[in-house]
Amino acid sequence: MGEKDAYLLRERLPLLLEAVQAEGYECIGPQWQNEAIVYDILNQVEQLPHGVQVNQYPGEYCGEIHEGNVRCFAWANGPQALKPFLFAPRETLWRVHRDNDGRLQFESATPEAPKRAIFGVRACDLAALALQDRHFLESDFPDPAYAARRENLLLIAVNCSHPASTCFCASTGDGPVAQAGYDLVLDELDDGFMIQAGTEEGQAIMARLNLIPVTDGHREAIEIQQEKAHEQLRQVPGKQLRDALFANLDHERWDDVAGRCLSCGNCTSVCPTCFCHSEEELAPLDGGSSEHIRQWDSCFTAGHSYIHGLTIRQQTRERYRQWLTHKFGSWHDQYGRSGCVGCGRCIAWCPVGIDVTEELQAICGSDDA
Repeated sequence: MGEKDAYLLRERLPLLLEAVQAEGYECIGPQWQNEAIVYDILNQVEQLPHGVQVNQYPGEYCGEIHEGNVRCFAWANGPQALKPFLFAPRETLWRVHRDNDGRLQFESATPEAPKRAIFGVRACDLAALALQDRHFLESDFPDPAYAARRENLLLIAVNCSHPASTCFCASTGDGPVAQAGYDLVLDELDDGFMIQAGTEEGQAIMARLNLIPVTDGHREAIEIQQEKAHEQLRQVPGKQLRDALFANLDHERWDDVAGRCLSCGNCTSVCPTCFCHSEEELAPLDGGSSEHIRQWDSCFTAGHSYIHGLTIRQQTRERYRQWLTHKFGSWHDQYGRSGCVGCGRCIAWCPVGIDVTEELQAICGSDDA
């Protein structure tokens, strides 16, 4: 589905927020807080990061505000992505208590899921969401907590006009222009936004706006902007690296990267597709009840590969190799594609500046790998 495009003048941007709020959605949007682009409650468009541009390099994320720059979305992604809004970092899955007869009574803890609209979603994060949907929803046992949040989610995407030097979404086939998965998608220019709908809900919101036709000048400017964004993206050696990675499990580069990696798990925390978790029981001392907790975990922790008194991957070398070969290799066996969407977060938020594109090039060889 796709609604014919139209144009929203910049001074009418508040109408979009008001239209979404009128449909009963809690609005979340990007904001400049603590020197980073983060998602937070959005009550008015003045909260959006007007004039903010962000530079990202290996191990470095820094932004600056350009006075006189009216754009709200002239930046590449922040650290969060969509994952925390659907796959909660920590949550209770079920509770159990002992009744008066001493029997255990279990109850589910499916969360209340408000109607939530997220503004400023990027193409790479829409692709990551599709992969998370595959894992949490499209199986014999769909995850009820994830499903509840996903059901009530409205996505307002913005095509990326200012990718970071760490971004490589084009080489994974996931950006910088959104192809699917959105309710509305915007292309931002100085005087406003070209807007298109991807769902009936998006069409209903467009119908509430005071829109004007898109001009040939708008289309030309957007086309140039998209081409320029595409040209700025870095590359990985190829979309299908499974065979090359598994043919190089003893490559000397694994030792090299292990000498730099801290096994901190930052890359998996900011990754929009990683879904590893651990579980634990929280029980008071009286033994009358317990909560079963799920929380994010990482294949870089010792506990991730602990099995009955034995840690399978004891060294950083094995942990980094597990992460890279799974993300770019065995995901193809599980989901028919790579687990990477080219957002570049793992590069920018690695405290020692490990660049996954360089590691892949070193291990997998030439661009033809």
